Amino acid sequence: MPLSEPDAIETPSTPPAARSLGELKSAGYRFRTVKEELRENACARLAAKLPLFPGIVGYGESVEPQIAAGLLSLHDLLLLGLRGQAKTRILRAMVGLLDEWIPVIDDASVELRDDPLVPRTSAGRRVVALRGDNTPVRWVHRRERYVEKLATPDVTIADLIGEIDLVKYAQGRTLGDEATMHFGLIPRANRGLFVINELPDLSPRIQVGLFNVLEERDVQIRGFTVRLELDVCLMFSANPEDYTNRGRIVTPLKDRIGSVVRTHYPSDNREAMRITRENAFVDRAATSKKSGTAVELPPIIHEIIEETIRQARKSPHINQASGVSVRASIAAVENVVSGAELRGVKTGEPVVSVRPCDLAMVAPALRGKIELMLADDGQTGKDGKPVEDKLIEALVGEAIKTLLSRRLSVDALAGIADAFKNGLKLELGDAVSASDAYANMKLVPGLPEAIGELGKKLEMDTRNEQHKAVLGELVLEFLYVNNRLSKRGGTYAR
Repeated sequence: MPLSEPDAIETPSTPPAARSLGELKSAGYRFRTVKEELRENACARLAAKLPLFPGIVGYGESVEPQIAAGLLSLHDLLLLGLRGQAKTRILRAMVGLLDEWIPVIDDASVELRDDPLVPRTSAGRRVVALRGDNTPVRWVHRRERYVEKLATPDVTIADLIGEIDLVKYAQGRTLGDEATMHFGLIPRANRGLFVINELPDLSPRIQVGLFNVLEERDVQIRGFTVRLELDVCLMFSANPEDYTNRGRIVTPLKDRIGSVVRTHYPSDNREAMRITRENAFVDRAATSKKSGTAVELPPIIHEIIEETIRQARKSPHINQASGVSVRASIAAVENVVSGAELRGVKTGEPVVSVRPCDLAMVAPALRGKIELMLADDGQTGKDGKPVEDKLIEALVGEAIKTLLSRRLSVDALAGIADAFKNGLKLELGDAVSASDAYANMKLVPGLPEAIGELGKKLEMDTRNEQHKAVLGELVLEFLYVNNRLSKRGGTYAR
């Protein structure tokens, strides 16, 4: 699941004052590998009762302990889970567990980041041997120590590890000298984190090229062994192999990855609502001055959307190996809020509440975000309506039925349905203002009383016309999904 708030742009503090190896030693600098940094900083954060990843919702008792165990074990990590489960955002948040500043050798001949106290590259060792305590030092912020690569079938060994630089070779350097290399992304991530997203999409022969990097931390280029004692922590993300048809993680590579952590979707609607609310563009206060309309999202409408997503995650018509991303609920919430905002622009209402009629905007948000089973994909019904749209409509209806059945009884509302027997029609489309909608609702015997009762159960203000319009539509929608009323567009009838 996603972080509950956007990644903050960290404002770096002032780097330490030391500018040479001698000054570093005098300041008591202690070298630690990247994995030791992650381990010690994770321990310090947990000891202080702080979350490993501030803002993460729903992983505190499941995913975070597994990640913490991997970090304390000095492991490389693989996050395995369906789309939209915050795998990439967690990996990016790992940067926060690194030291804010680290020193590296400041010399043009040292192409890779190298520690001045414990240099690992031949170029770094030469500089330290030549200049000793006068070796110049510069400070690198942790934001610069994160390198990420999206795996695609066209990624090469040269991209990840490196290639012989023919210009350097022509200058007289030997093929076995690391200085002859044009370094790839992994060596350039030295003293930092290197992340590969969607690991199964990396071709098997390239995955094989990672074996030595993960286990022995050395690389071979065109048959020449170039010993690079890399200090790097490798992390990966992947969808389960039974989903991706483009590739798989080769078994020997999985064997070399220290810990595999499975992520998951929110465990309940309340948790999902919190995640969505904190990630979605819902608060239109900053922009309402331009549109002239402020929008309120009633919790029950939001819960219907999350229940729709929950229903989708267990529907036999949807490929569950693909998953239904949290991004689907975020987009759906944003769309229904925008639907209400559009109504406010048209009707001139300064404040509008999202109503059930706005749930029609869920369909454009979910199209393409749910992967239908092959038998349903691309099909249309007898009415010419795409199966995907019919399925989304059915999921929304099932969500309304599930949630309102806890608060309403179909039998108790039978009198409202009977009022439509003599040809009564009630128009409550998305272009009807709340005051007009409620004025029409008052003409239906029993509906105002049902609005009052439902308002108490949902803790909504039944003196507020916007809320009364929401509650009235919920009652009518409940009758509709239970086949007691019919609906065409926004018009309810028998």
